[in-house]
Amino acid sequence: MNIKNELRNGILISAIGKYSNIIIQFFVLGILSRLLTPDEFGIVAIINVFLIFFTMLVDMGIGPAIIQNKSLNQKQLNGIFTFTILLSLFLSICFALLAKPIATFYNNVHLINVCIIMSFSLLTSGLNMVPQSVLLKQKRFFEVNAAQVISSIVSGIVGITLALNHFSYYAIVYSSIVRNLTMLIILYSQTNLKITKNIKKDDLSSIYAFSKNQFLFNFVNYFSRNLDSILIGKFISVRALAYYDKAYMLTLYPNQLLTSVITPVVQPILSEYEKQHKVIKQTYLSLTKILAFIGMPLTVFLFFTSKEIIYLLFGSQWTGSIPIFQILSLSIWIQMILSSTGSIFQSANRTDLLLLSGVLSALLNVSSIIVGAWTGSIKYLASILVLSFLVNFIQTNYLLMIKIFQDKQREFYKNLVDPLKISVLMLVVLAITNYFLGEASFLIQLTVKIIISLIIFILGMKFTGNYKIFHFILRNRKGEN
Repeated sequence: MNIKNELRNGILISAIGKYSNIIIQFFVLGILSRLLTPDEFGIVAIINVFLIFFTMLVDMGIGPAIIQNKSLNQKQLNGIFTFTILLSLFLSICFALLAKPIATFYNNVHLINVCIIMSFSLLTSGLNMVPQSVLLKQKRFFEVNAAQVISSIVSGIVGITLALNHFSYYAIVYSSIVRNLTMLIILYSQTNLKITKNIKKDDLSSIYAFSKNQFLFNFVNYFSRNLDSILIGKFISVRALAYYDKAYMLTLYPNQLLTSVITPVVQPILSEYEKQHKVIKQTYLSLTKILAFIGMPLTVFLFFTSKEIIYLLFGSQWTGSIPIFQILSLSIWIQMILSSTGSIFQSANRTDLLLLSGVLSALLNVSSIIVGAWTGSIKYLASILVLSFLVNFIQTNYLLMIKIFQDKQREFYKNLVDPLKISVLMLVVLAITNYFLGEASFLIQLTVKIIISLIIFILGMKFTGNYKIFHFILRNRKGEN
């Protein structure tokens, strides 16, 4: 099977699983958002910031390193798996011990019990890492996605049931633990991994060079992606954090719909072409073009439907999220394309440049977040952060096109011209529509805007001659090179 067919089949399997998972999550989140208050969501959002940091420490870049390294045998995998178990257990205990200091920092005693209980979520998440990476390495995308869907269903039922029985924010906490535990049971049963008594240094050194740079990238990237939540929760308010967190989460869903479907497939397949940079470059440009044609018009659509979407998904009690979502939606197309770049750096075995890109991004994002938090307004913070994403978009693609592919950046940016044309046309039409539908109900406004946006998108794809672009994913051509 050639690279295009492998990518297409992998992406289709991943898409079915991911979209099913997102539909389930949307359904569950919509119910929980009506059963729980923004303040209750804010409590969990604070702990999640620290949970993400410890999850990164557990990972240490080991997952991508397992996928990239083609010489690992079963004994080495067992040694790495055993190491991650011990590491997960140690870091989970450390996380639980930090419960009181975190609660003191935010002056909120409710955080103590939540933090202690969430340490179990950290433990189960860490145990999932190696089994999932092994299955992805073997290109068993169906098993991984099936596990994600099943675990979302089970955890969703648990979360809703607990919320209905007045468990408050603990409904979200226990739901997270159940999701990770269900994933662990399913994934582990699909592998031949065993716990070993002896962990050899060679087992870890075989992936050290790759995982070191990946971990350092994840480390600096954490602060550029999460410092905003830390500072908002501390210096503005828990409620403001809840509004911001909901808006930011919505801007990430397009990535989950597209790039999170593509990227788990890209590295396992492209890693076999590590020395063939031309193959990796062409794949990257093809993916970029697809993401631009979806991301740019989607950015415009979400900007003009922010109110309708917030009301539909979460209810009127989340009105405070609307202006934040509108601002952050401007970065959606940027984040979609940027989210695909990590797999390209990894596939070319240039995690050193991935680390450099992460450091540059972190410096800019952290500076922007600090300035935004200093203003005391989450609107200003969101606006400055969008500008930061744009600059990082430019520097990341410079490193890819110039340093790795040794090509001109013009070849990359010309992929954005036609998507920009369609997006500008959509912006003008939706702005006019917004003016004339100002007094209509949010459901009528949303319906009309969806229809208009789809018509403009389809006609735009036709008139720019790009309607065949999605055949990369959908068409099954025999003998294709």
